[in-house]
Amino acid sequence: MEKNYCFDTYMKLILKFQEVSPWTTFGHVASNGAILEALEDSLQKLIIKETRQRMEKFSRLMGVPFKFHVINELDNPGELRKEDLDIEDGEAIAVNCVQALQRVHVEKREHVLDVIRSIRPCIITLVEEEADLTSTRNDFIKCFDECLRFSKSYFDMLEESFPPISTERIKLEREQWMNISRALTCHGESGGAYRPKKGTQWNEMLKQAFCPSQFSDDVLSDVRALLKRYKSGWDLTLPQSDHEIGIHLNWKEENVVWASAWRPS
Repeated sequence: MEKNYCFDTYMKLILKFQEVSPWTTFGHVASNGAILEALEDSLQKLIIKETRQRMEKFSRLMGVPFKFHVINELDNPGELRKEDLDIEDGEAIAVNCVQALQRVHVEKREHVLDVIRSIRPCIITLVEEEADLTSTRNDFIKCFDECLRFSKSYFDMLEESFPPISTERIKLEREQWMNISRALTCHGESGGAYRPKKGTQWNEMLKQAFCPSQFSDDVLSDVRALLKRYKSGWDLTLPQSDHEIGIHLNWKEENVVWASAWRPS
């Protein structure tokens, strides 16, 4: 989601969206659970993208050593370098990518994964929207049809989650229309493009550098408990075979968000 509003307005919009829909909280719950389990015995430094004051206050309350390092002048993750991360020897590292790689230029995604692999994290969690909008150059009609399929679920979700006349709903719909426009136009050539891929496609890329890590029963229980807080229509889709990796958030039998966990190979 692009920040087209002041910070306070943006935060209120995000919090309201999380209140009525698990679209974003699904990935956070799954990722955070997997990270905490992976670092349970060696928690020294946990890097999560969050506001500095909240994270530092929380770390003090929990008695966890914490350092917040801001990477300045980084327009997008595609420009990330290992030396930017200020990693010290002996640190336990977790990498949490929530809808981040979909906005990295397609040609730079391998570079980002190489940087992640080079820091040898204990665990990598990846959460992405379940849509394949990477084929504009080769097949515009295919990309257009995929936009319609995915956006239909998203707009239907907004319609049932918000009142008929809702400022928050209007803003979220506007953001999605902007995403569609980016996916279908030459704006996709820029580093800030909206180019999600399906879980099966991410699998093919990640399994060359990492090993899949299954979510534990405890994490899955937390996700199921989360979904019970929302209106009917939401469900959790588990892998149907050993070849499938990750879990899906399902809206009316349509997979909309994919979450997975990985470890260094």
